[in-house]
Amino acid sequence: MKPVPPLPPPDAPTPVNYDESAIPPYDVPELLRFADGRPVTAADWPARRREMLGVLAAEMYGREPPPPEAFEWETLEEGPTFGGLGIRRQCRVWFRADRTGPFLDWFVLLPNRHAGVEPRERDGRIVCENPGKVPVVLFLNYRGNHALLDDPEMIIPENVWIHNQASREDGTFALRPDMRAYDRRTCDRHTFPAETLLARGFAVMSCCYGQVSPDVEVRLGDPLDLAWTGVFELWGPHDPADESATSSLGAWAWALSRGLDLAERQPEIDAARAVVTGSSRLGKAALLAGARDERFAVVAPNQTGGGGAPLAKRFFGENVATETKIFPHWYCSAYRRYAGSEAEMPFDQHWLLACVAPRALLVEGFDEDWFDTKGECLACRAASPAWELLGLPGLPAGDFPPDFDTSLVGPRLGYYRRGGRHGLSAYDWAWALDFAERAFAK
Repeated sequence: MKPVPPLPPPDAPTPVNYDESAIPPYDVPELLRFADGRPVTAADWPARRREMLGVLAAEMYGREPPPPEAFEWETLEEGPTFGGLGIRRQCRVWFRADRTGPFLDWFVLLPNRHAGVEPRERDGRIVCENPGKVPVVLFLNYRGNHALLDDPEMIIPENVWIHNQASREDGTFALRPDMRAYDRRTCDRHTFPAETLLARGFAVMSCCYGQVSPDVEVRLGDPLDLAWTGVFELWGPHDPADESATSSLGAWAWALSRGLDLAERQPEIDAARAVVTGSSRLGKAALLAGARDERFAVVAPNQTGGGGAPLAKRFFGENVATETKIFPHWYCSAYRRYAGSEAEMPFDQHWLLACVAPRALLVEGFDEDWFDTKGECLACRAASPAWELLGLPGLPAGDFPPDFDTSLVGPRLGYYRRGGRHGLSAYDWAWALDFAERAFAK
């Protein structure tokens, strides 16, 4: 195996291809055959899934972090919201028994289906009036939990890294108060339709990804070492010589699983009906979390771009060179071997998609060349045999669909694409909830 090349300078040019006719010939690595050549049967699928996840960990995303040594949590604040139609709960989670070290703050929004009835206090806590437990959507947010709701009770955290925030002279971070309820502004590319989710009977849980691990940009001069803070402190010092060390994407995916741990402890939530989603880099994280953690019943990554759902060997749009130059912390260093050498990859992204099987997967595409949504569609087609092997419907028959066409959305595996702006739109939320409800019904 060739050595890992050093990181290129931030200003180094990287080739990007936007011409379908210039895509080099490529092969799609075998899905239903073990590394030793043996064919995979339905009974073999768990072993084959572990084998593929092992390759992806060693060569791309880094080792999956271990489970926490402890899980301690408390409710910081809770109360009614949306005129009593919902319950707002703000929780803090630690991963050591003595509640020291890194912690994550999760925002929980619960539906109260009895319109006009105030949530009641029972045994010292606010409880829903729901007749039964509700499904839940989990995602990481970009701007802080306080950007998701305009309630004045939403806590603005201290010293959490977020893009475009002020930094103090002592090196700590000061969040911008004007980000409060920012994601409720429908003119922005990211939309959080809280009322719709409540009306559909879904709980929602979210945590700021910058609290998990700061998302540095080396091209802007950010120190790379900052990426290995946050929850990385739980796993010891980062070793630059470790080619398969845990990556930031791995840490963000780990955090989503810890959110599911918290969901399991909420009496109003049915954690067996959990949906994981996220957009762009956080769509990558959601896909990785859903592939690794079989407790997520529905996986709905949104507009992931390269390193997420699209086939890498197509070499179209975002590619391994751009991914590892601009955001080297997203991946383990072994992944740099394939910069400009995608043809040598012994895997491709259809493996990651297939690792969700037999659970439900909806790949949400974005019609911009950088994101290579055609490569996403082709990856779904290449992953489809995993569901079919298990006696389940795969991707529906059909060619690459036009924007807003949902003909390739099946009951267990689906793909669509849309135009507009990059980010989670009202369309994406509606299609994901529709898909989840059909999956739960089955």
